[in-house]
Amino acid sequence: MKASDLLVKCLENEGVEYIFGVPGEETLDLMESLRTSRIRFIVTRHEQAAAFMADAYGRLTGRPGVCLATLGPGAANLLTGVADAFLDKSPLVAITGQADLSRIHKESHQYIDIVQIYRNVTKWNGRIDTPEVIPEMVRKAFKVATTERPGAVHLELPEDVAAMEVGPMYKTMIEPIRQRRSSPDRQTLAKAAELIEKARSPLILSGHGVVRKGAGARLKRFAELFCIPVVTTFMGKGGITEESHCCIGTLGLSKDRHVADSFAKSDLIIAIGYDLVEYAPKNWNPTLDKRIVHIDFTTSEVDLHYVPELEIVADIRETLELMEEVLKHAQKNVCHIALRNEFTEGLERVGTFDSWPPRPPRIIHSIRKVLGEDDIMITDVGSCKLWAAKCYPVYRNNTFLISNGLASMGIALPSAIVAKLVHPERKVVALCGDGGFLMNLQDLETACRLKLNTVFVIFNDSGFNLIKWKAEREFGISHGVSFTNPDFVRLAESFGAVGMRPGSCDEFDDALGEAVKKDMPVIIDLPVDYSENDRLFSLL
Repeated sequence: MKASDLLVKCLENEGVEYIFGVPGEETLDLMESLRTSRIRFIVTRHEQAAAFMADAYGRLTGRPGVCLATLGPGAANLLTGVADAFLDKSPLVAITGQADLSRIHKESHQYIDIVQIYRNVTKWNGRIDTPEVIPEMVRKAFKVATTERPGAVHLELPEDVAAMEVGPMYKTMIEPIRQRRSSPDRQTLAKAAELIEKARSPLILSGHGVVRKGAGARLKRFAELFCIPVVTTFMGKGGITEESHCCIGTLGLSKDRHVADSFAKSDLIIAIGYDLVEYAPKNWNPTLDKRIVHIDFTTSEVDLHYVPELEIVADIRETLELMEEVLKHAQKNVCHIALRNEFTEGLERVGTFDSWPPRPPRIIHSIRKVLGEDDIMITDVGSCKLWAAKCYPVYRNNTFLISNGLASMGIALPSAIVAKLVHPERKVVALCGDGGFLMNLQDLETACRLKLNTVFVIFNDSGFNLIKWKAEREFGISHGVSFTNPDFVRLAESFGAVGMRPGSCDEFDDALGEAVKKDMPVIIDLPVDYSENDRLFSLL
């Protein structure tokens, strides 16, 4: 058995279903080993898209997504997607080829030190410099990638090592062991209960950790039992269903009146599964006057505006379950219900307003009507992301995907492909700005080749609207943000997809309803009216 065969066997042992990537000369042995494997290799048209696909797979399944690239430019192209998984805490394993070991001490064709480059965007990474360490390094990679907080890891396989024979004693697989998450201690629970009971107006800040670990049902029960309002981060949407009267909206915009109102009235913030990269605490605790209880699998980051009075470092679901036993079942302040009603009524009002070109809330309202509670909505980065995060109600866990830590444009198209691969029975709609969509357009071919019904709704305004808007807010003028677009309908057809260009709100509704029933990708080219972007800060 050669080293590449052993690596593939170890990946099979970890339960890998797909590897997303672009092959190269330095990965030929690995590709040959994959040819007879039960792992399905999905060839992509760009390595960045492959990494975004692995990122999305990790988010949707909780298991590491795997991406593959060759040395040099291939490995460099993976970097953005790997960094996105690193900051958004998605389990991902990147594998890259490399020149043979005899070349890496000197200047050599296509050689750059990828292990060094990846050091700052991975939890752990290393070079496989001998076949004997493959079982240990693969097991460590998957263990580190999934240990809270999860993230990206990287393995480099030089081409000469890939072709080496493996000694008999090193062919043994290391079986994955399910990790037992720690339980909270009773003394800390009692202290947390005391803080909550004494609080005049507690507020729960629910982050991506709740989504990641499927703790939403327990959070909903806890919040409703004690009538504590819940605000989610962008990535925390769906951690508590927005059907709950305790869910009062989403934060993620500085100077957001909705956020200001919610946090101004609160004297205790119960941060559950919250990661500071999701939304800076200085935006909701600017004067350092909030008492904070931190509940998460890991201890808190050090930040002047986030100094917890108490930390419960343990399993989130078990913590909330045990907290119910020590808290008194007393009703808390219910004024948040009026705030929630004001917000939801505002969404309904602006979401049903017909004008042409349509405003973002109208588009998002139509998408919500077409998608079922378990269907998946993905948003790219840009103004479309802010509107979707603010206006799109999420009712089920992990049905709303967004890039927030790195906030990388171009993530929606690859993520939609993976969402449909993982959940073929669900409808998948991706919301894209025209700038972000064209950044990974080439992998529309991948979606067509796989015959996946992914629907891409493009906000077409021929510019980088988010940057234009912010420049005009700050300087009164913008520069370098406009461009021209191709004919998206004809472009879709050239790939073998379906292109649609509605001319009214009713036509858009009809097009969307028809698009989700197709057996191939669909692009809906939609002009958009961004003139009311400022309303994002005033609740709509």
